[in-house]
Amino acid sequence: MVSLLTYILIGLVIATVVYLARIYDLSRDLKGEREEVVTPAENKQSALFFVLFLVALFASYAWLVIEYSPMLLPKSASVHGESIDSLMNLNLWVVNIVFVVINAILFLFAFRYESSKVEKAEFYPHNNKLELLWTVIPSIFLAVIIIYGLSVWSNYNKIEVNASLWIAGLVLIGTGVAIFTLFRTLIKEIKLIVGGSLMLFGAFFISYYFIAKASTSAEELAVEPLKIELYARQFDWTARYAGADKQLGAAHVRYIEGANTLGINAEDKAGMDDKIVRNEFHIPKGVPVEFSIRSQDVIHSAYMPHFRAQVNAVPGMPTKISFTPTITTSEMRNEEHVKNKYANINSIREKRGEEPVEFDYVLLCNKICGATHYNMRMTIVVDEPADYQKWISEQKSFAELTAGESTETTAEL
Repeated sequence: MVSLLTYILIGLVIATVVYLARIYDLSRDLKGEREEVVTPAENKQSALFFVLFLVALFASYAWLVIEYSPMLLPKSASVHGESIDSLMNLNLWVVNIVFVVINAILFLFAFRYESSKVEKAEFYPHNNKLELLWTVIPSIFLAVIIIYGLSVWSNYNKIEVNASLWIAGLVLIGTGVAIFTLFRTLIKEIKLIVGGSLMLFGAFFISYYFIAKASTSAEELAVEPLKIELYARQFDWTARYAGADKQLGAAHVRYIEGANTLGINAEDKAGMDDKIVRNEFHIPKGVPVEFSIRSQDVIHSAYMPHFRAQVNAVPGMPTKISFTPTITTSEMRNEEHVKNKYANINSIREKRGEEPVEFDYVLLCNKICGATHYNMRMTIVVDEPADYQKWISEQKSFAELTAGESTETTAEL
């Protein structure tokens, strides 16, 4: 009822504004005034409206930030997620500062330099110093963000690099320099574009080599992670754990049949002890987890927001992602931010006559993959290592699942 009254009120306000504008036009016509002629009073009025709009814009933006901040994600529950949050916060600070400064200048200039017969605009088409200034300053900010982002990305993906990367960079830089110095008859613009581009890419390769080296240590690469496969299909997820051999068995869609919904190759012994779970899967706190992602049908996206992790699930092309969880499900439920957020959620649900809910980590599909895409989710439970070992020991292996199917088939015959 309240929503209906709100919509009616908004409609009445719009209608009122439309009719007031129409009355204003009619009164101007009766006075014989021309629409295209703008009076000094109207100029001052428009300039004042620019300032009022600026205040309203900043006030509404501040209100949105304050109002919806409690609904944001809680702190990261993975090791690398903290650096991703820092990178995101840096970007937000830069964007917000630019947003405030540019809009303040834009609207205040409109107020200060309203149309006047006294002041005339000066034709000022070009200034090399100004163009250099507004090119160099953004470039510096972009360079910092890109280098920081590459460092986070390298650490996140545990990327290994070798000397061929910086050797290729030196070759590109040398080629670019040669184009500048040796091809004297070449058109200046072509030399600038081609030579400059080659040197830029060379510098990028060399920079990325040292960034990746600094971000990923040999100790991190030496740690053997827990291996889990996430299998996507319209419209659900299935998790498969490597068994005692710590290797996932080979799989392909052509092997899908009956209980073998993941298409595991029954002739591959490495897959017989793999454990398959649905609805929810568990991971241990403090243990690196490496996810292999497959899709049966269309492009999906494995999105685990609380761990700041996401990667596409592409048919015919397995992808990977890894992270180390740092906060168990029960610990996150006791976080103040989470408790306040879910208290608010459950108060709304109570008014609707719905059952209360509690916090859970989730795996979502972040691609619109079909009609019931919104149902494609799976609960993630982060346990203490001992609790995880107890849970995984209770799960059935692929051999046990298919043995049960074989028994049923024999009984039917």
